[in-house]
Amino acid sequence: MAESLLTKAPIQGLCHECTVPGACMIRCPDVVDRVMQAGATRIGLVPGVPTIPAELAPFIDHTLLKPDAVRREVNVLCEEAERHGFASVCVNPTWIPDCARLLARCRVKVCTVLGFPFGATLPEVKAFEARAAQEHGATELDMVVNVGALKSGDVRFVRNDIAGVVRAANPNVVVKVILETTYLTRDEKILACELSKEAGADFVKTSTGYGPSGATAEDIALMRAVVGPEMGVKASGGIRDAETALAMVKAGASRIGASASVKIIAGQKAAPGGGKY
Repeated sequence: MAESLLTKAPIQGLCHECTVPGACMIRCPDVVDRVMQAGATRIGLVPGVPTIPAELAPFIDHTLLKPDAVRREVNVLCEEAERHGFASVCVNPTWIPDCARLLARCRVKVCTVLGFPFGATLPEVKAFEARAAQEHGATELDMVVNVGALKSGDVRFVRNDIAGVVRAANPNVVVKVILETTYLTRDEKILACELSKEAGADFVKTSTGYGPSGATAEDIALMRAVVGPEMGVKASGGIRDAETALAMVKAGASRIGASASVKIIAGQKAAPGGGKY
């Protein structure tokens, strides 16, 4: 149903005139959300989608997580996010107040990280971080799963670790669980997605950007298959050009984490460096 409607004809009262039929996920993510909420399970894309990288902006968390980032760079990050209409800025917790102040009058959200980058902090510490981050203005929380506990088969611990952050989050705050897929087997990726869903998280996310490798389309497709349409899937780590970003969206990503955001939407390719984000 969704594929025939969205790729072949505008939906009365929803769609706008569109010269690229099938580009709904990029051009009109709000329309896609409403169609998915109405019961659709699949959205059709067509080969024309990769020609419009600028339309990726609402999918991107504009990211600055390097340890030596300075206030001037954070200010530039926020200015770029507002100018281009990125979904959020994603920063280390110390920069939350600056970002909340700079972005107070626009729609760009403030995202931060918890238990970053190893996920090995105590569950109560992650929950405390979540509460403190919200008090300072964060509205999206990307927590790192406890990889060691997951690989040890400690299912209850991992589920409770995620659930603690979910409980600490206000109703309008988005919780994303970073799986750090590079360290996981296929079965562990599936289990991590299932536990995130059971714990009430809003998204699953591939990577911190500091592991040996980042997002792959194969991992995104697997994560989307496990969590279904009810949750978001975020691709992050090593995404430096529009072609890669669009491949992630086509595989099932509903959000992209990248530090090369401006180059991506300009159709350029960023050089490696400064972390895998």
